[in-house]
Amino acid sequence: MGYPGKNHKTYETPKRRFEKTRIEEEIRLVIEYGLRNKRELWKAGTTLRDYRQAARDLLAMKSSSTNEVLVARKQEELLGHLFRNGLLGENAGTSDVLAMKIENALERRLQTMVYRRGLARSPKQARQFITHGHIAVGGRKITIPGYHIKRSEEGAITYYGPSPLTSDVHPERERIIKGGRQ
Repeated sequence: MGYPGKNHKTYETPKRRFEKTRIEEEIRLVIEYGLRNKRELWKAGTTLRDYRQAARDLLAMKSSSTNEVLVARKQEELLGHLFRNGLLGENAGTSDVLAMKIENALERRLQTMVYRRGLARSPKQARQFITHGHIAVGGRKITIPGYHIKRSEEGAITYYGPSPLTSDVHPERERIIKGGRQ
């Protein structure tokens, strides 16, 4: 085990570096979600891979007929965690965890939620608003575009109080309200 204060890589790179179809799909997702680089995409893929691994472990525990109460509790914990984080619906099962796509994880990023709620004209502008400190979640300023929004925080995404964007007469707000026309 290494030094606990040292940062470690939170993503895995693709096994095949020059696979054309994968590269084209990654470029499409980076453009669609306004990501800074593919590393952000790989982080989302790694967390999704971990959830799928936990679901496969649950299925293996079920088939090996170990303690059924323990298996049911672990399954409830996993599905509850994914529901609270907004990645799955309320009546989801283990098969739904295995069917999740990377888009599910990317939709829960603050950057995407700001764009989808109409607080910015594009994903890139949403990223800029967040990094410049114009966006708040529950009254607390968040400056990390990759912050994962929990289901309970969805309705609390607004402009930050002291930000000039809170005024409806701000030129950028007028552009956003008009539908992005200049």
